[in-house]
Amino acid sequence: MLQLPNPEKTRSHPSVEAAYEFCRQVTAEYSKTFYLGTLLMPKAKRKAIWAIYVWCRRTDQLVDGPQADATTLDTLDEWEEQLESIFAGHPIENPDVALVDTLERFPLDIQPFRDMIDGQRMDLKRNRYETFDELYLYCYRVAGTVGLMSNAVLGTQPQNNTSPWDNSDPHYVPTEEAIALGIANQLTNILRDVGEDTERDRIYLPLEDLERFNYREQDLFDGVINQNWRDLMQFQIQRARGFYLQAEQGIRYLNPDARWPVWTALMLYQGILDVIEKNNYDVFNKRAYVPKPKKFLYLPIAWLRAQVL
Repeated sequence: MLQLPNPEKTRSHPSVEAAYEFCRQVTAEYSKTFYLGTLLMPKAKRKAIWAIYVWCRRTDQLVDGPQADATTLDTLDEWEEQLESIFAGHPIENPDVALVDTLERFPLDIQPFRDMIDGQRMDLKRNRYETFDELYLYCYRVAGTVGLMSNAVLGTQPQNNTSPWDNSDPHYVPTEEAIALGIANQLTNILRDVGEDTERDRIYLPLEDLERFNYREQDLFDGVINQNWRDLMQFQIQRARGFYLQAEQGIRYLNPDARWPVWTALMLYQGILDVIEKNNYDVFNKRAYVPKPKKFLYLPIAWLRAQVL
């Protein structure tokens, strides 16, 4: 990972601007699709999202990064203590400086951050999920929480176009829709990364679904692509698209300056599912990604949706 100057924990920290620049660089390097969406946000909001992204990535790297073998439950307990310090306004490591500043500017709650750490605890304890309900809890913790964190930064706007006979809440906050977007993104990650995960002896596809489509664990490790696999993957893709559809319903409640970037990020990530289908569901030998020219084609469509939906 990119390193800030002066990485020592207890001595002087970099400036706030240097910390944000580090977060920008990390986001740009490791999540190009997500980064493109953030560039459409106002400066203060995109910087805050970069700071949140980097904390989330560092949390994930504790279990999935190069030093993951050394991570224990005690490590995650210490990470949660460091989180408490950040929320108290005391950065421990250099990237924390940006997050502390973000916390001063936006009404972020600590609970989604704690829940994400709980998701990493799940990754330490298990490498299989029997049912989708079990997987859903994991997806909420490692990704649905990101939707909640982002909501606090993006902000919502009271709806002024309600008619006297409209019983909808004009101050509605799209909490469930934000969670749904995180769930959809994580399910997309799972489908894209099936092959990589098997190399680490991890299966995130619910085992009940493998059984339903008569596709064995060994088939997964062997990278078998047959009709059973295609049917299984199409089922998973439709499930993910259902969560994207739910997420779309909440975008109109966001502040106007957040709608275009969120539509863009949603469409770009959902586009990965289209690529998986185009690749005939071969996620073992082909990494699904949206080519850069097509990414830019999404921008005007997302802008239009942000205006009218």
